[in-house]
Amino acid sequence: MTTDTATLVPTGKASTGDNLLIDPYDRHVSYLRVSVTDRCDFRCVYCMSENMTFLPKSDMLSLEELDQLCSAFVNRGVRKLRISGGEPLVRRNIMWLFERLGRHLDTSALEELTLTTNASQLERYATALYDAGVRRVNVSMDTLNSDKFALITRWGKLDKVIGGIEAAAAAGLKIKINAVALKGVNDDEIHDMVSWCGERGFDLTFIEVMPLGEIGGKARLDQYWPLSMVRAELKKHWTLNDIDDSTGGPARYVRVGETGERVGFITPMTHNFCESCNRVRLTCTGTLYMCLGQEDAANLRAPLRENNEALLMDAIDEAISRKPQGHDFIIDRRRAAPSVSRHMSVTGG
Repeated sequence: MTTDTATLVPTGKASTGDNLLIDPYDRHVSYLRVSVTDRCDFRCVYCMSENMTFLPKSDMLSLEELDQLCSAFVNRGVRKLRISGGEPLVRRNIMWLFERLGRHLDTSALEELTLTTNASQLERYATALYDAGVRRVNVSMDTLNSDKFALITRWGKLDKVIGGIEAAAAAGLKIKINAVALKGVNDDEIHDMVSWCGERGFDLTFIEVMPLGEIGGKARLDQYWPLSMVRAELKKHWTLNDIDDSTGGPARYVRVGETGERVGFITPMTHNFCESCNRVRLTCTGTLYMCLGQEDAANLRAPLRENNEALLMDAIDEAISRKPQGHDFIIDRRRAAPSVSRHMSVTGG
């Protein structure tokens, strides 16, 4: 597998005098993704095994502690918070956290508060999310076929997800659909997905399957469909115009001439996006992962519970000083084990 990551030169810095979080490669860490739970009401075949063992609730940070940690990062220059899971909206009283974090939007310390969801709970929460300051949501949906949706998610119902998406749009939330490109599964639907999203004014992003965690059954190599091939297939039917738009994440966008909407490509395998990485990920246990594709992590729960702000800030600085240049994802037949042992639901999307 080839990549074209730019060569980054370490600067040796972890933070600057104006309190921003700057990693060793002089990248400003301005984006925190927070997994508020590892639990999910789906069991997507590329993400989880069917019989998952989840973290005991006693290991998880309280919502109050998650607010404290997120706020500490906002105070250090993080401008965007994305709440994820598992499925974030299955966590009890989760709207309390959104409402609390919304105060940072009111002060302009935070530019955006958003979430990634499977939309199963969006009918219930869409209006409350908008009222809390959320303006944009990413919805994970890999197919428009009900039977196929049930096979991919194992437990999910497409009509409930579509209902959630419609409720979110009605509440004023901007929608982006995330679809994992799965060879032999949804490769016959990509044109339908572009058309469906275009008709509704939704962005659409295709994502390459990533080697995270044991999933059981079908090997990821059999699922893997390079997005270079997806793009080539799309160009047979659509006019794809490259644009410089960014939503703060790793997607590279084109605008579809026939619909006027954007289609993005996230390519951790064929072209990793590490040279511009501005992200770190916090789990529901208080573990900070400086890279999605590396095992190295920092324990922020211990200093948080010491109730010592200086100790917590030192721990954050030390963690950022270890942020690597990039990840090492590999999918091939000689390497059966996943590149990273933890499941995506642990780290968050």
